[in-house]
Amino acid sequence: MLALPLATPALARSSEAEPAGGSGNSIAITVGPSATTAIPVGSAAALDGTMLAPAASLPPEVPHPEKIKARVVASQFVGMPVAGDTADTLRYSGRVDGYFDIRGDAFGIDESVTLTIRPEYTWGKDSNGLIGLIPNNTALFRGEGKDDFDLSLSVTKRWNSGARLILGKVNVLDQGGKLPVVGSEGHYGFQNLSMALPPSAIIPNTITGALLEVPTDKVLYRLWVFDPDSQYQRTGFETAFKSGVGFLGSVTFPVKVGGKPGFYALKLSGSTRDDINADSLPAALVPAPGSRFGNSRGEFAVVLAGYQYLSVYPEAPGKGWGIFGQVYVSQGDPTFLDRSAMLGVSGNPRFRPQDRFGAAWFRYSLTHRLVRALAPRVALQDEEGVELFYTLGLSKQLQLTADVQVIDSAVTRRDTGVIAGLRLTASF
Repeated sequence: MLALPLATPALARSSEAEPAGGSGNSIAITVGPSATTAIPVGSAAALDGTMLAPAASLPPEVPHPEKIKARVVASQFVGMPVAGDTADTLRYSGRVDGYFDIRGDAFGIDESVTLTIRPEYTWGKDSNGLIGLIPNNTALFRGEGKDDFDLSLSVTKRWNSGARLILGKVNVLDQGGKLPVVGSEGHYGFQNLSMALPPSAIIPNTITGALLEVPTDKVLYRLWVFDPDSQYQRTGFETAFKSGVGFLGSVTFPVKVGGKPGFYALKLSGSTRDDINADSLPAALVPAPGSRFGNSRGEFAVVLAGYQYLSVYPEAPGKGWGIFGQVYVSQGDPTFLDRSAMLGVSGNPRFRPQDRFGAAWFRYSLTHRLVRALAPRVALQDEEGVELFYTLGLSKQLQLTADVQVIDSAVTRRDTGVIAGLRLTASF
């Protein structure tokens, strides 16, 4: 749904290799393997992420008939830079996610309450940071110096009106995977973070807080309040809002264009922190003590996003294709990204609706004052790139994806790079 910060251990290693002072970051569409039920576009349910996401990879959004429901999704990756100034080394890696939902009546309480246990584990050598600053493999994204395992725990309360409140530690990838048309969260769809979950530099990859959603007949309202520090490999009590308070407020409107469903959103995010979010940046991009960057108090950003289906297939319910785009602007310091944009197309080919394709362009700008502060260490510019993928649906539980990314790095002296790879995803 929203944004992860920019960070990757590989980026730090790659950036540090640069010499100091060198010159050169009614329809519900299911995009996953499972089918879903068509619903009226104008209804509040049309805005429910369950109807717009890889159903095999996300926790259910409505109370399920079983008291305990479990699902596991695992992906394996092979990838290699095929152009640019990075060694063409083949890398193998993987990620597995568990989704365990325990309904309240299993504990003897109201069944409108659900406990979600969300373990995740990664392994191998990833390619993040080899050719760009924005992580090119969302599934393997984690903060610098972090280990491979994390566990999130949250409680969800649902009301008959459709409203729901989530309290606890939440992996933001699960929220981003619910975006219509895009529907990418690492295991499915686009791999680059720019499309899977466009970075905001404000909302971390894993948050502790409260997430409220209130649907109405015409609009879906969201309000998040959270600790602005990343909670990856933390319980949520270690930092306890010591860096301030973060927030997200958004309104999403369902709109029909040419009889096809579309979703348009205005999102406002910010925090009260008064320093740079160093946990979400590689050490190479954190200004030295005494720098003039990162001393302002409070941050604020605005996002305009749209997701519009151009075709839906009556003969294949829940399948179709469309376009999407987003524009992001922040006030800058202490936020390390000041503006970005992306535009793409994604969906299912009509001749093989079990498959999926996507092509997208993105551009990101580091805050100019941060660029100036880092100039003695490394020369930086805007980062721009494109990604193309095609997913072959081998079965309901197994998908094979070919992915190519071309990236003009934010590190000025780097050549434009190309990375190609395969992803094999299985759900159980």
